[in-house]
Amino acid sequence: METLTDHLGMVEAERFVTLLLREPLDYTKWRQDLFKGVSLENFLKDAMNHRESMPK
Repeated sequence: METLTDHLGMVEAERFVTLLLREPLDYTKWRQDLFKGVSLENFLKDAMNHRESMPK
């Protein structure tokens, strides 16, 4: 929970947990499908852009 609140903030972390508890979910399947169709190149580019936009 600490990691979620550190990265999402308290409200979004609570929302995330609520969504997970509300719906039956195969987390492993969800993670496998999360970036399906996204190339590694685009994923890494987006990750770097996100990192650069974070406050230092």
